[in-house]
Amino acid sequence: MVNINIRPLRGLLLLIITLPVLFSCASPPPPATTPSAPMAPPMTDTRSILSAAAELLGKQDYDGALACFDRLESAVAASSEMRLLKASVLSSAGRIAEARGIVEGIITGEPDNTEALFVLSTLESAGGKDREQKATLERLITINPNHVQALSALGDISLRSKSLKAAAEYFDRVLALEPDNGDALIGRAGVYRYQRQPKEAETLLNKAVARYPQWTRPLTERARLYQGAGFYEDALRDLDKAEKLNGDDYWIAVDRGIVLTDLRRKKEALPEFNRAIALDPTVFLAYVYSAGIKDEFGDYEGAEHDYGMLAKLKPDYYFAFEGLGLQKMRKKRWAEARDAFLEVYKRAPETNYALLASLCWMRAGRMADPKTFLETALKKATRDTTEWYMLRLYHDLSGDSDVAMRIDKETNPVLKAQMLYYLASYYDVRGNTNLANRYYAQVDEMSQRATLEWRLNQSVMKERNLKIN
Repeated sequence: MVNINIRPLRGLLLLIITLPVLFSCASPPPPATTPSAPMAPPMTDTRSILSAAAELLGKQDYDGALACFDRLESAVAASSEMRLLKASVLSSAGRIAEARGIVEGIITGEPDNTEALFVLSTLESAGGKDREQKATLERLITINPNHVQALSALGDISLRSKSLKAAAEYFDRVLALEPDNGDALIGRAGVYRYQRQPKEAETLLNKAVARYPQWTRPLTERARLYQGAGFYEDALRDLDKAEKLNGDDYWIAVDRGIVLTDLRRKKEALPEFNRAIALDPTVFLAYVYSAGIKDEFGDYEGAEHDYGMLAKLKPDYYFAFEGLGLQKMRKKRWAEARDAFLEVYKRAPETNYALLASLCWMRAGRMADPKTFLETALKKATRDTTEWYMLRLYHDLSGDSDVAMRIDKETNPVLKAQMLYYLASYYDVRGNTNLANRYYAQVDEMSQRATLEWRLNQSVMKERNLKIN
């Protein structure tokens, strides 16, 4: 479902409810000669119908809100205002094609209808058509240069594209017309953030928070400003307030989880990420954090599930496949681990991923199975480096003494620890367990905890009850 902002829609509904001319046309008073004419049955007058629609829209009951339009008098339903409202609700319900048909029909008959143009711009936005949205908004402001929603939307487009000067000009135009406009206050604060003027950004966000105490967005934007500046406790206070106002917001849950992670309160952060996933399991970001925390806490089943979901939702995020490969290796599901690391290597052709894929390949079948793959990997690697010689060892299945000497001379401690792990794994898969264990112990002693290889090495050390550093 693609939703447009329902706040202005509810406002527009309430505005139309107060327009007496429209309603007098739809529901004329009874003729003077029939004073005893019966009252209209409940929910048949326009004002009541639209009041019900506004209430349903506030609950995001789009089907219920749309059904209200079917109860309108035909003359009222045919008006541009009502057709435009219906199109807006259709858009919020994800029925974009139907909404576009209505809006384009209105614009054909009324090419200068700025509200129809604005709704069309939201439809372009919902379809990811930034260029078309911008063109429609620019056409709109040539008709009405003071259309604050259009100006603010153009500011948002400019801000997303990092056109900071243009964004500032649009938001400043809105604020000149409406100094308390919430969207413009937040947008202009965003420009200040990018320009590294946090005090100016905070001033505007403070104003928005004070002016709109029941709106969560000023709080969440100020929290992000504080979080980016390292004021994590301040950020958490704002997010706590936002959560009380709207406990069902995915992004508030994610932001709280991130700030709690920054505060090293991961046990409290994990439930926030889990809550975000429950609210919307189709958004990838919460899985990034939940998978890593579960992995760190030893919940390997949970980590594998979350890495798997992340790989499905965001296949270009190669760390998902890296994490998935790690979990598969822990379970000795070698073929699945190989496939995961091959996916990583496609996206990030680094030597360690080629070695991990090859190692799992060997364990899943025969030693020579990854030979063709390794020929390609050798061509991509920098020749005469320690990594290149390790790849060649896996390819040739000989020359281990030379590689061991090269590792011994390696001056980069991270690389040295990584290559020791692959040398240990080579001996392990060849059946020389004692020599493998000796090198696994050396990896542990180097304590390069930030590397994937160290985590894999720890699993082996625990499994074999070797001394752990």
